[in-house]
Amino acid sequence: MRFTEFNFSPLLLEGIEASNYETATPIQEQVIPPIMEGRDIIASAQTGTGKTAAFLLPVMNHLLSHHVDGQVGALIIVPTRELAIQIAQHIEGLSYFTHLSSIAIYGGSDAQNFVAEKKALQMGADIIVCTPGRMIAHLNMGYVNMKQLRFLILDEADRMLDMGFQDDINRIIKALPEKRQNLLFSATMPAKIRQLARNLLHNPVEVNIAISKPPEKIVQKAFVVHEPQKMPLLQKLLRETPYKNALVFCSRKQTVKEVRRELKRAGFNIEEIHSDLEQAQRESVLGAFASGRIPLLVATDILSRGIDIDTIDLVINYDVPGDGEDYVHRIGRTARAEAEGAAYTLVGDKEQNKFHQIEQLLEKTVEKGEIPDELGPAPAYNPRTRHHHGGNRDNRGGKPKKKFYGKRPGGSR
Repeated sequence: MRFTEFNFSPLLLEGIEASNYETATPIQEQVIPPIMEGRDIIASAQTGTGKTAAFLLPVMNHLLSHHVDGQVGALIIVPTRELAIQIAQHIEGLSYFTHLSSIAIYGGSDAQNFVAEKKALQMGADIIVCTPGRMIAHLNMGYVNMKQLRFLILDEADRMLDMGFQDDINRIIKALPEKRQNLLFSATMPAKIRQLARNLLHNPVEVNIAISKPPEKIVQKAFVVHEPQKMPLLQKLLRETPYKNALVFCSRKQTVKEVRRELKRAGFNIEEIHSDLEQAQRESVLGAFASGRIPLLVATDILSRGIDIDTIDLVINYDVPGDGEDYVHRIGRTARAEAEGAAYTLVGDKEQNKFHQIEQLLEKTVEKGEIPDELGPAPAYNPRTRHHHGGNRDNRGGKPKKKFYGKRPGGSR
């Protein structure tokens, strides 16, 4: 289905065309029509399925034809600054030829940005993208005006609940008018999301887009190692694999700092991104990475859903991600557009069961790479025979905008 078939405003279609969107993805086909009909939505969809445009386009189309000056039209709540910035960039591109105003509201920015956020919340902006904590900070000051809100969108709702934002979300919802359209997007549908949906949504349309498998063109390999072998193997892979931009993912920010320190000492041009950095630092590092000034970046999962740089041709998981979806998100940073890419995962003794579960989710066995002789003997891959808490075997077998508030969203797409 082509975007010209949705009966969007001509001004919005100009933005769609300028963004090089032509044919709708499955989730866009299933979600856009009911949103335009005024229905609530609960959708299970991964990043990379086109879900951001699936909710932005019908919401923006409605706000164009039902514009109210001095009011907030749509509130999009997301778990991280990176996702807030990314969605704000989408809005800016799609709304370029319209009068729609927007702002991203997230923590870690300076006092000047806080003033711009306050102005938008008092005087109105068509679309506000926010993280829960920063919105609570504004709500506590008593000036937030959401009386005419038309849309509430929760994106990556499961991630927000996992991060402990349930109370914040409930608090924000209490500050909103009861009559509004609610759109809930979540990668997974655990019981707590179902409960949130029951409390929030009215007779919703339910859409399920299955977990996206990694593109076939990504060359996947796993290297089964003892923990002390990880750093020397990482250095060898980085030296012997040609790349323009490489991303190394770690599950903990402490590990990110250690990996960056060791690689820097070994002579690599590398930077790090994690939640301890100020927003301005993160944006500066991302800009340098996107431009190629820094070819190598080590990061926590904070980046696995919020970075879209076409030149990333190598992803290395220094440790095994928490679940299959995180794995898909991480390695999906490479082989963007028509490019090729490789994704390597270092599987430690205690991570074999976890990686086996990922293989089951992917419905494929990931090729196991050979460990160089100079690193010494490596463990066998026997995931079913290992306890989760240890590595020992047992006996059980083997355009000019009309209005824009404050900061332009930073970072790189």
